Amino acid sequence: MHYACMPTITIRDVPEGTRDELAARAAGSGRSLQEYLRAELIALAERPSMEVLMRRVRERVERTGTRVSVAQILEARDADRR
Repeated sequence: MHYACMPTITIRDVPEGTRDELAARAAGSGRSLQEYLRAELIALAERPSMEVLMRRVRERVERTGTRVSVAQILEARDADRR
């Protein structure tokens, strides 16, 4: 990958505590803050937004006609804990 042609993003007014936490996470993963944030931004962009995810769920339910009740979900969750 050639980084010279990539755009730059500047984020202003980040609270000091937030910056410190992100720097600690970066250090904990053995990366610079820039490397850490770059990887996090790429991962964030690869995940669908909540709106897209919910649209996909609605479309799948409409397509398959599948309906699962809250009781069924809780029962399945609890079955895994036994």
